[in-house]
Order: sequence, then C-alpha cells, then structure tokens
Amino acid sequence: MTRRDRRDPTTGGAAGPRPRGGLADKRRAILAGALTVFARDGYTRAGVDAIAAEAGVSTRTIYNHFTDKAELFRSVIQESATRAADAQIEIIDRHLRKVMELEADLVAFGLDWAAQSTAGHAEHFSLTRQINAERGHIPRSAIDAWQEIGPLRVRRVLADRLRVLIGRGLLRDGDPERAALHLMRLVSVTNPSYPGATTPGDDEITEAVEAGVRAFLHGYLS
Repeated sequence: MTRRDRRDPTTGGAAGPRPRGGLADKRRAILAGALTVFARDGYTRAGVDAIAAEAGVSTRTIYNHFTDKAELFRSVIQESATRAADAQIEIIDRHLRKVMELEADLVAFGLDWAAQSTAGHAEHFSLTRQINAERGHIPRSAIDAWQEIGPLRVRRVLADRLRVLIGRGLLRDGDPERAALHLMRLVSVTNPSYPGATTPGDDEITEAVEAGVRAFLHGYLS
C-alpha cells in the first residue's frame, strides 16, 4: 500500500500526501491533543478520531503530518520527554552546580524536583505510567527514544553533579550513576510512573523530601 492509498481507519477517507512544509500550528495542536489522549487512554486504546477531536483538526490533517499512530506516538513521547528532561536538568543545575551546604542544597533540589514531577509536567508523567503499563504493545523504538532523550539523559547529568561532590570529598567514593538513581527515587515523593499515584500536600512533600535526603546522606555521606 502506498502512502497516497493509505486509509484513515476512523473515517475511511483517503489520507493525502504529506505536506512539504509549513502548518506548524496544526502540528503543534496535533501533538498537544495526542499527548492529552495518550496520557489519558494509553497507546492501545487511543484512537486517531479522539486525538483529532482533542486537537481540533480532522483525521485527514493528522495523516498529512504523521504516517500512522505509531509515528505520532513516537513524536509525542520524544517531544514531551525532551521538555520534562530539560526542566529537570535546569533544576539539577540550579541547586547542584555550586553546592555550599550539602543537606540544605539537596533538600532544595528535592523540593523543586517533587514539584516538577507532581505538577509541572503531570501530563507527561501520566503518559509514562501508560508506557510502563503497555510496554508489550508499544513500538520498542518509541520506548528506547523516550529513555535516551528523557530519563537516561537526566540521570547522566545528575551523576556528573554527584561526581563533582565525590571529588570534593562531600560524598563517599562510589558509582555516581547508581547514586543519581538512588537520589532521584528518594526525592520522588509521588512516583509519577506508578498507577494510582496521588498528589500529596505541601507539608507531606517537604517531610518526605527531607526524609529522602537524610536517607541518601546516610548511605553516601563521606
């Protein structure tokens, strides 16, 4: 089947050839609508008709921009993961590039990290919950791209900051990659990838982050 002969599975209409350029606003609307639908319904249950309705475009318009649902999903998760990772890296740099008081700076980092995970990019983390629940039904290339662009990139940046702290003698010598993973988990008050996760209150977040930092320092303090 050629691209010109491809049919829209939700309307039966033929999808025209993909445009050579322009239509940036339509593409952004499609990606935003698709993120909402994939985050809510998951990959398998999400329909192109529902995405079109959420985006305010026709299904034909979606197929003018994306070959199929799999390509659209890859684009959504890569763009969403990039935005979330950029925000997390900015938090890492803000608090851990120049550490003056180790525990206080780690707590400040943890509070911003928790806020970003529970509110700043809540839709993205709803999407990651769906990915974890449907791994067997999602194209492997989409999962690999998400991991490389998002979680793995963030972990490497955090590991670099912890490596500097190890070099300064503030943390005991060890594997910075493993330490980064432990720190991220300990300050993630609500695991954004865990089904049924709820958003805690401010006092609960502060208490949990402080406890998480103390646990991290108990294991890694020099």
